[in-house]
Amino acid sequence: MLIHNEEVKGTNVDGQTRCKHYRKNIDIIAIKFKCCGDWFPCFECHKENTDHQSEVWAIDEFETKAVLCGNCGYKMSVAEYMRCDSVCPKCASLFNPGCANHYYLYFENHNLE
Repeated sequence: MLIHNEEVKGTNVDGQTRCKHYRKNIDIIAIKFKCCGDWFPCFECHKENTDHQSEVWAIDEFETKAVLCGNCGYKMSVAEYMRCDSVCPKCASLFNPGCANHYYLYFENHNLE
């Protein structure tokens, strides 16, 4: 699905990046996967729609624009996303704070402290 000029791949993706696996109103981000450079709403969508293992973004790559707000299309760096307190820095839309439980699937040593 084309969302804010980016193709977001996945299973049953809607116009704000929600997918089959995560459908709450606040499930509105997509992540650019390091391994393939493709945008997916979640790790489950990546797993279902690719034939390769996912890779995590290394700490020295945390300035890479790898998170997309499904509401306004703002692309933020990994570091910016991890520090945004589950609120889009551009449009103030709320993101699912539970996504932090999955940071280890996307980001190396996900603690920024």
